[in-house]
Amino acid sequence: MPINTARLESILQTFVTGATDVQGATLITLDGLPLVSYLPTSMDEERTAAMSAALLSLGERIGSELCRGTVERLFIEGDKGYCVLTACGTEAVFLVLAAPTARQGVLMLDIKRTLAELRETLGGASAPPNSHGGMFSASIR
Repeated sequence: MPINTARLESILQTFVTGATDVQGATLITLDGLPLVSYLPTSMDEERTAAMSAALLSLGERIGSELCRGTVERLFIEGDKGYCVLTACGTEAVFLVLAAPTARQGVLMLDIKRTLAELRETLGGASAPPNSHGGMFSASIR
């Protein structure tokens, strides 16, 4: 089934422009290729995609090695803001960039709602258990 990139772009644009303190977002294949992006112009889309997929892969390995189960999201907090990486079904990774002023609870709720739309557009309303979208959350601070 072909991917509806126009719909995915619309979802990302709506998310970034409508969510408070969200600075950018991108949807990435598990092998590190950008599907659709709505990132700041100063960011290299392909480099960001490759690093994000690698980070999620490493996070999953850490979760497995530490017997924590399947990784649901990786949360990175820096002095200039947040990066949140979330598995989007079994075929994609959703990266969100947010300002340091973002309220984390609201941000996570907005991400959860957007993920549902993205997964539906990609062809699966939810991720199967133990397949990118499980029960573990890792934070790097």
